[in-house]
This record gives sequence, structure tokens and C-alpha cells, in this order.
Amino acid sequence: MSGASAPRLAGKVALITGAARGIGRAQAVRFAQEGADIVALDICAAVDTVIIPHATPADLDETAALVAAAGAAVHTEIVDVRDLAAVAAATDRGAERFGGLDVVCATAGITSRGTALELDENTWRTMLDVNLTGVWHTCRAGAPHLIARGGGAMILTNSIAGLRGLVGVAHYTAAKHGVVGLMRSLANELAPHRVRVNCIHPTNVDTPMIQNDAVRAAFRPDLDRTPTRAEFAEAARAMNMLGVPWVDAVDVANAALFLASDEARYITAATLPVDAGATQR
Repeated sequence: MSGASAPRLAGKVALITGAARGIGRAQAVRFAQEGADIVALDICAAVDTVIIPHATPADLDETAALVAAAGAAVHTEIVDVRDLAAVAAATDRGAERFGGLDVVCATAGITSRGTALELDENTWRTMLDVNLTGVWHTCRAGAPHLIARGGGAMILTNSIAGLRGLVGVAHYTAAKHGVVGLMRSLANELAPHRVRVNCIHPTNVDTPMIQNDAVRAAFRPDLDRTPTRAEFAEAARAMNMLGVPWVDAVDVANAALFLASDEARYITAATLPVDAGATQR
């Protein structure tokens, strides 16, 4: 006689940054479906060097509604990951509400474009402040709660840009390579506390971060107009082995779920591509 398996994160609490939409939302919902309560943080506002549409408070509310519909409790706050004190305070409030913290997903991130020699200093600095220092802030805020719990998991949402050099996004690539180094150091430092730390490296993900005029145009410089979704997809398929234009946010969330679960209890300091083979072409 067999019954349904227990939820993979039953009784766990997960902190997720960038939770208002995209990969962060997908992580919040998948984790909730597997039994975790969620602390969901997002800036829900514009960042001055980023031209793509930003997340809103309504987006974060929608994430909360989806988490609740999955049967989990959720604590939301509007927080800029560049502000260590604010991230730590929000993390502490969420952990206090739910009685602790077991998983940290550092997912908040931005994108902008420019070659290394064209970037202005503000664009460079803002990218590193959000995509590298913001990850460190998140880990620093969450780590004491995982240590107090006797162990846990950190999942740092990275990119194929953390494993190879990409053209036109030198600052993004530098930040993502930095996250790999941070992950490896944290994995060593936190191992005595039974805290595992890993990176996930997606290729293009079907979220607002790529589905916008600026990114589509970068993929189709041969066109003198904004490419359609189909025209963008045509160019993007060439990036990977499987010939898909992009992966879905849930594909990344499922990888994070695995790394957060006991199924990955002996996996730490790993770089896990979710890239349809893009890093091996």
C-alpha cells in the first residue's frame, strides 16, 4: 500500500528576494506548494539605470495571493536589497513571525546593457550593488537564522553569465562571476553549521527581464524595429543545444526546490546550469 509522498519542504520557511514576479515568484509558489511558508521581499520600484518595466506592489500582492492559494502563509515587505539594514530587519521580522528560517533564495536582480568600455560608472556600480552586494546582504541577513536552526540551504540565482563571458553585459557578467566566488566562500564558511550554499545558472528565462523591447532589440540588431516575440525566439534558439528560445521560470524554481530539499542534503558549492546546454556550446 502506498500513499502520497510528504511535501518536500513541509514545516520549512523560505526567504525569497525578487519575489514580486519572474523567478522569485515562481520559487515562492513552488516552495509553497511543497509546504513552505514564505518571506517574500521585493523593491517594487524603479532602479535608475534599468529601462525595462519594474515590479510593482500589486505584483508582490499577486505573489502573496498565489502563495496563499497554494496553502501556505506569507510575509511580504517592500525592501531594496542594496540596503543591508532594511534587508536584515525584514528578514528578522519574517523569521520571527514564522518561528525561524530554513531556506534563503537570493533572487533579486537587474539587467542593463553596455560593453565594458562604454558603461558609465553609475551603471556599473548599480549593477554590482544589486546583483552582487545585494546577494551578500541577503545571505548575511539570512545566515544567522539558518545557523540558529541547525542547518539549511542558500540558493543564489545566478546566470549563464556567471560561467562564461557574454558580450554587451560586462557589468552583469562581472557581478554574476562574483556571486560564484561568494557562494564558494560561503559554502566553506557555513559548512560547519550544516548550511549548504549553491548557485543556479539559468539561460534566458521567459520573464519580464527578457520579454521587453530593449532585450528583444539586442537579440535582433538586423531589424530596424522592435522585434516580435516570435522574432526574438528565432534568434534566441541558437544560444543552446536544445534549440529552445528560453526556459520557464518554473524550471528554475524546480531546480531551487531540489537544492532546498533533503534530496540535495549533500550538495554544496555547486554551480547548477538550467540552460538547455547553453554553457556547453
